[in-house]
Amino acid sequence: MDEVITAADTSPSSSSSSLSHLTSNLPLLSAFLAFALAQFLKLFTTWFKEKKWDSRRMFGSGGMPSSHSATVTALAVATGLRDGTGESAFALAVIMAAIVMYDASGVRLHAGKQAELYLRMVLCLTREMRCKYAAIPCLSSDVP
Repeated sequence: MDEVITAADTSPSSSSSSLSHLTSNLPLLSAFLAFALAQFLKLFTTWFKEKKWDSRRMFGSGGMPSSHSATVTALAVATGLRDGTGESAFALAVIMAAIVMYDASGVRLHAGKQAELYLRMVLCLTREMRCKYAAIPCLSSDVP
């Protein structure tokens, strides 16, 4: 915490030193590892759910496990382990994790509600079209 950055530290000759700082940063490495692991595990959750391998899931967003939640959780835990839970960096990481996870759960909830609404609309439209062309009366009670 007593480290002072000087103009010499920002020179191009210190770029290898900056790289070594990045590679030895436990919270940063933990966050990247958690993100990569969550994305990799999506292959298996997709296979378990749909019985097919879909490598595109590794690079797409959405689905479980949540890579966003895994990333911020790993960042908060690693920050707490490295700096201690009494530091402001840990408090910041925990608050950020809580906001990201709360937001992700809200997005998932509303996306599910919208998907249900779209499905009902499609079912209703296809029934109406089928009824119109088949000359069969369409009952609104058929709509789920």
